[in-house]
Amino acid sequence: MSRNSLLFSEFDIFSVIERQRASIEPRIHQISNNEILSRPVEDIVEGLIDGFTMTVPILDLEQAHVSQTEGMVEVRSAFADYGGSRETTRVLGTMVTLHIPFTGEEVFFKIRPSSFNSMPPRAVVQRGEVLVTVTGRQLSPEAVKQELDRTRDSIVQYLSWQRSDVCNFNNSMPQLVRGAIEARKAKILQDHNLVSSLGYPLKKRPDAPKTYVAPIARKKVNVASARAAVTQPFKPEPALDEATYQEILSIMHNMALVMERSPTAFQTMGEEDIRQHFLVQLNGQFEGSATGETFNFQGKTDILIRADGRNIFIAECKFWGGPKAYLETIDQLLNYLSWRDTKTAVVIFNRNKDFSKVLASILEATEQHPHKKSGPNKEGETRFRYKFSNPKDADRELLLTVMVFNVPTP
Repeated sequence: MSRNSLLFSEFDIFSVIERQRASIEPRIHQISNNEILSRPVEDIVEGLIDGFTMTVPILDLEQAHVSQTEGMVEVRSAFADYGGSRETTRVLGTMVTLHIPFTGEEVFFKIRPSSFNSMPPRAVVQRGEVLVTVTGRQLSPEAVKQELDRTRDSIVQYLSWQRSDVCNFNNSMPQLVRGAIEARKAKILQDHNLVSSLGYPLKKRPDAPKTYVAPIARKKVNVASARAAVTQPFKPEPALDEATYQEILSIMHNMALVMERSPTAFQTMGEEDIRQHFLVQLNGQFEGSATGETFNFQGKTDILIRADGRNIFIAECKFWGGPKAYLETIDQLLNYLSWRDTKTAVVIFNRNKDFSKVLASILEATEQHPHKKSGPNKEGETRFRYKFSNPKDADRELLLTVMVFNVPTP
């Protein structure tokens, strides 16, 4: 006879999931307006995921063990199955308990999954263990093992059914949280009469020469609002919009292709001379100034584009000198950044023979950088886009595009 409670019978899994889903929006409304506006959406999502993720228990069957004690047990009359009295009496007997450790949320042992049968298992759940007990006056090893195994297998089956139900919710949860945060952010901006861009344009020269670059129809450049530190009131800052960022990268890319295809013309040039060629092209395509060796916050950077006194693009140009030197280049660039700089690039020129090995080293080394958050997004065979955190403020994100070019010695 068993001394256990009925499992998987108190709550319905659909009701539990709907309550969890309904709790997302109230939780997001507890976050301050300033944090919603200031922190990257993905960082907020990441911070909330654990609180909404549902964790179905996992049984540690390898650590399962049994214990045996003597005590008073309830037994039915031997004639109960033949029309006799069904009353039980307490007698001295034996209790055998199977202890199954588990990890996960204990409450799931009370939840009925969408798939179930008419005979849910019985057991006791306490202190991180499922206890399945068989009792009787005279127990046989075969009968006890059969009962324990049957109950164990039934619990495993019910948890498997639950896991299937919960997995769908957990997979959709980040998107639900992200959507709720973005909706809240849009509402806050609307309430404050803020616009999504502040209009710091880089005007295209009407007489821009077409040397090295294909003609591109330019639109007026909008500057998207960047984020402020969470501890300060939100104030929108100018940031280079995506379309202009991509065109600047394209100009640099096309210039580097010229170097790849005409290595003789550039074989004696060092980093400073090569940088000047990039500056000529950028100045020829945009109104404004792109200057070399311009002081920016903590140091001097290779290429700096400013709009109305604000830094909107920063890049470093280096010859490949190995993974260590490459990571130092990234560190150098990050150290140059002021708090509001959000669009950056590292341009690497390779004069080694094994270009494929250099590309592999760059990808491997970037993964090791402590401020790398996500990526790479491959935008070309030798162009990789990453998202980094600003070393001076973890809540500030910046885009770093790594562009690698092979400039072999003729």
